[in-house]
Amino acid sequence: MAPNNSTPGVVTVWSDIACPWATMALQTLHRQAAERGADLRIDHRCFPLELLNGEPTAKPMHDEEVERITAVRSDLGWSTWTGPEWAYPVTTLPAMEAVQAAKVQGLQAADALDAALRRAYFVEQRCVSMLPVIEDVARGCAGVDADRLMAALHAGTGRAAVFADLAVAGDGQVQGSPHFWTAEGPFAANPGVDDVEHFRSYDAGWVDELLGEQLS
Repeated sequence: MAPNNSTPGVVTVWSDIACPWATMALQTLHRQAAERGADLRIDHRCFPLELLNGEPTAKPMHDEEVERITAVRSDLGWSTWTGPEWAYPVTTLPAMEAVQAAKVQGLQAADALDAALRRAYFVEQRCVSMLPVIEDVARGCAGVDADRLMAALHAGTGRAAVFADLAVAGDGQVQGSPHFWTAEGPFAANPGVDDVEHFRSYDAGWVDELLGEQLS
């Protein structure tokens, strides 16, 4: 399987829904594309950190990354998890499976669901490990047929796609979450970030470059 969608104008994004860096990049891309009236088409591919690392992402580590990012990007509307610890998502595989299953309805449906699930996790602090939560998010998501989505999930469509992506994610071509690709090849990994460990500034100029390449 190729690491990128070769359809002209489609941006391939490798990421994990739980990844704050990926979610920041996607939120920035969506916002600026909307401001420009750009027809943004994203093919979401899975970089499942818990499978690649062999363990769930620790909540203290995730909270620390969210704090580091929101100190620079307060406009994102996130906060660290304040819900009960027993409700914290131990896995985001079901959410990633749902996004892949939504591709049966097209890339736009999958992208809408991906954005809604990230909002549910990072802003609304909902447990996106749970299928009832995923279904509820889908039913509130314009452009997604929730009944069709759940049928695809019950048939295992999303899980097969996640594991197909896992085989590519682990072969060295994809450099982490997020990694953006154009139809021609790699674009940038974690664009706009000056330093992950000591994050102090964010340069959103990469969006202009990407939109100029893909959506002009």
